[in-house]
Amino acid sequence: MLLRSPEHSRLQATLLYQDSIKKMTQLNRKELIIIGGGLAGSEAAWQAAQRGSRVKLYEMRPALETGAHVSADLAELVCSNSLGSNLPDRASGVLKTELRQMGSLLLEVAEQTALPAGAALAVDREAFAETVTARLEAHPHIEIIRAEIAEIPAEPVIIASGPLTSPRLSQAIARFSGEEHLYFFDAIAPIIESSSIDMSIAYRASRWGEGNDDGDYINCPFHHKADYLAFVEALRAAERIPLKEFELALEDGVRAGADHFFEGCLPIEIIARRGDKALAYGPMRPVGLPDPRVPRPPYAVVQLRQDNLAGNLYNMVGFQTNLTFPEQRRVLRMIPGLQNAQFERYGQMHRNTFIAAPKLLRPSLQARSRDDLFFAGQITGVEGYMGNIATGLLAGWNAARLLNGKAPLELPRETMLGALCWYITHAEMKHFQPMKANFGILPPLEGEFRGKRERGAAHAERAAWELEKFLSAI
Repeated sequence: MLLRSPEHSRLQATLLYQDSIKKMTQLNRKELIIIGGGLAGSEAAWQAAQRGSRVKLYEMRPALETGAHVSADLAELVCSNSLGSNLPDRASGVLKTELRQMGSLLLEVAEQTALPAGAALAVDREAFAETVTARLEAHPHIEIIRAEIAEIPAEPVIIASGPLTSPRLSQAIARFSGEEHLYFFDAIAPIIESSSIDMSIAYRASRWGEGNDDGDYINCPFHHKADYLAFVEALRAAERIPLKEFELALEDGVRAGADHFFEGCLPIEIIARRGDKALAYGPMRPVGLPDPRVPRPPYAVVQLRQDNLAGNLYNMVGFQTNLTFPEQRRVLRMIPGLQNAQFERYGQMHRNTFIAAPKLLRPSLQARSRDDLFFAGQITGVEGYMGNIATGLLAGWNAARLLNGKAPLELPRETMLGALCWYITHAEMKHFQPMKANFGILPPLEGEFRGKRERGAAHAERAAWELEKFLSAI
């Protein structure tokens, strides 16, 4: 009898695995289906196509609308037009650095369509979406199909249908997973015509003087505490848009009708209920924004950020709301400088859905029970535009690798993207909520640091080094 060494057995197992992958490749002819033309799906389509896969990108708009989108463009930004901090020692900046190293299309387009926003990366939302759409339409390996996918295909597929996944596909995902979806409510902020802002009251400045000399933000100051408190009370008493019945069915026996919001995107009226100073310490924080015309700093400030290249539209930073439209006009015009505000878009709220990723996914973003099924974007439990783009990139890479007979990748946990993917696939379900890029999910650093900036810089340096080593190895 011929004895086999452990090394020989491992080699034999590897060869059998590679043979099975090659057969899958031949069967599917390197064709990949991607469901959803948002940030994650668009990035995934580009990455897979760049690696030789033939991509069929399904986007249900405009045949089936979501209630939140306003165009048929791919990669439309529904909420804010800011993609977060550009500073290299901030968590969002670390993730951007990683995406530059990995060749992200959407980050490239974002930097091409950038607007003044201090230390943040903000874009002209229309130019951004139009450019992404044009790039994908021109790619010879990408076919864009405007149709709803109601079932999970049997072929290799990336589901990047986003938080506004169609009801029929949501049901199909629930059947596949054997788990109910988790729900939270998300809200978008109003957009105001710049010509209606009273600049004799408002003033330009970026926090701590970052950005252009003139200031990238328009600031509306509450100089008197009494005026601020009257505004807070008006928010608390204002009428809200009733949530639909299907949006009130929450997990784990939560009382129907109870508020169930993601902490990172709370409506201002909900924040106002948490205490008189909650807004002044939150989205209306005045620190670092002195009014040059007044000797004393304002008590609270509402910031407006440019929303398009023309500079005629500004969105209200951190002012997500579910107030009725008449109440938005009444209450938000109490803000100094906005007494004559004209609203291009009112704030709105909608239900976002995300899967039970810790039970369903691996850090490669593959389904635990099916190798050729990937998920990407906000439906995985990753929050924030950059997180959506990043998971789309990794899913696109891994799907293409699978079709090319290679093993999918799991990024080092010391990288921001690797840490995000590890978190959403290993978090405790009891406390699982959408997660943005942040230093708290990274492995601890050795040594002592003087303050957050020094610790952030150390995290950034380690992440860049680990990613460089990883990419060199593959």
